[in-house]
Amino acid sequence: MNALSQDPIQIDVETFDRLRRDTDEVCLLDVREAWERELCSIEPCLGVPLGQLPDRVDALPKDRMLVVICHHGLRSLRATQWLRGQGFPSAVNLEGGIDAWANRIDRTMTRY
Repeated sequence: MNALSQDPIQIDVETFDRLRRDTDEVCLLDVREAWERELCSIEPCLGVPLGQLPDRVDALPKDRMLVVICHHGLRSLRATQWLRGQGFPSAVNLEGGIDAWANRIDRTMTRY
């Protein structure tokens, strides 16, 4: 699904880049492990590894779009689907993950 579809579950990196520059109504949730975030990250973000998400879900904002990211977009898609089931209808997966971001938006970012 693309970002223009009704109720998208995924957005592309270009759309996210525009959103984060144009509004403060977007929160980035990085579900990668801490060692992965140390290699590269998009700031600001909330870092909550996927395995800890159920224990920390109450700390996540429900009042704005929650963009979920991982390395290639698979873990974050699972997290997005789970979050929507937990009452986060504005949760969306960043398609392609941080690797797509590094490849198409910030080519100076470390890739792994």
